[in-house]
Amino acid sequence: SSECPFCLGGLESPEPYDVKSFANRWPALDTGACEVVLYSSQHDATFASLGSNAVRKVIDLWAERTTQLQQQSDIDYVLIFENRGGEVGATISHPHGQIYAFDHVPRRQHSMLQSQWKPDLQPADRLVINGDHFAVYSQYAAVHPVSLVVAPHHRVSLLSQLSDELRDELASILHKTFVALDQLFDAPLPYMMWITQAPAKTQFENAWLNIEIVSPWRAKGVQRYIAAAEVSTEEYFNPVDPADIAQRLRSLVV
Repeated sequence: SSECPFCLGGLESPEPYDVKSFANRWPALDTGACEVVLYSSQHDATFASLGSNAVRKVIDLWAERTTQLQQQSDIDYVLIFENRGGEVGATISHPHGQIYAFDHVPRRQHSMLQSQWKPDLQPADRLVINGDHFAVYSQYAAVHPVSLVVAPHHRVSLLSQLSDELRDELASILHKTFVALDQLFDAPLPYMMWITQAPAKTQFENAWLNIEIVSPWRAKGVQRYIAAAEVSTEEYFNPVDPADIAQRLRSLVV
């Protein structure tokens, strides 16, 4: 798109690139860092269309930026995330995510890490993909209708600790997952994705890397709204059975 700042020749991308990161011109944090991560120079690309080799390049960049940011004295926690679709607030359709680097560990991540979170692979009817090194499963008692977790079978704390073999499998599994998600309702699925990793300075035993992918859609174009009873109590009433979502996605995974 000639008006897109992320396309080749645009404001943020004067030179050719495969993947790239740069400082956000409008940072949301007063301290730390805010960055944009571009997944592709192709304006209409998605994780589903990129293919696993291109997704691997994104994973490598995520790992590189995490390591570099965590070396800064004022940064403790690096949050990698993406909002895709206007339904979840995305304003630019070019394939991209963001990084927020905090001087502290945010409350939700602190709670997960302190509780020594680990993957919940039982019962098997919530499994979507079970690879050699990674699994994808539908979360029990989830807030959102579609709520997936991608996690390694054996504990790894940071993306940078993943071997080439594990990065390759993660890229393949993410690609397959996003292909299935876009077929789930026969439409591009709006979603939010984020990665939980170990902090740089605050120490937690047994920190376990994981990726969460959630969507507010309960059917094609039908959004689930979280309203007063749920916001006020932090108790959620999800109308979608996680096992049903898992079964439907399993049937779509190639």
